[in-house]
Amino acid sequence: MIVPVEKFGVKFLSIGFFVNPENALVWRGPMASNALKQLIGDALWGELDYLLFDLPPGTSDIHLTLVQTVPVTAAVIVTTPQEVALADVTKGVNMFQSKSIDVPVLGLVENMSWFTPAELPKNKYYIFGKEGGKKLADKMGLKLLGQIPVVQSICEGGDAGVPVAAFPETVTGQAFARLADEVALQLQIRNNEMAPTQKVKISRK
Repeated sequence: MIVPVEKFGVKFLSIGFFVNPENALVWRGPMASNALKQLIGDALWGELDYLLFDLPPGTSDIHLTLVQTVPVTAAVIVTTPQEVALADVTKGVNMFQSKSIDVPVLGLVENMSWFTPAELPKNKYYIFGKEGGKKLADKMGLKLLGQIPVVQSICEGGDAGVPVAAFPETVTGQAFARLADEVALQLQIRNNEMAPTQKVKISRK
């Protein structure tokens, strides 16, 4: 069995843990799908509050493998504000909401919403466009779960292995805390109002 890495009270696994970081991972769909199944079924996850999957953009074999392997309770779609990103997000939302997949979408998260310099924490510079995620959420009848600003500390924290969410007094720490609270709330509402999701069954008709 695979023992997940644990830090800040969060267990996590990545295929990157099992390959040389200098090597390109050149896999066809079936190989990537089997790896995902192993990370789900062959890991000692133990008792969890939530199990989150960080999926690649698009509508690939990985997405289909996931919904066929576990009953996915809901999807959270992450976008950036610019138009080219919103086009892919629309496809992702439509995939999860399609009759054959039928996974509820809790809402959208708008990443890189604005740039805030550390020395000017109240200033907002909309580098990638303004409120594209909010406009798309309104258009598709979805909840905007949160907006995450671009701050240099996110990069620095990632490189150092210390997430900005660990610092609740910061702008980004507060943004991630609000996002986590909203996701938990919407998930509770989803579970109270909707039946559990079923695994997608393969039809060979």
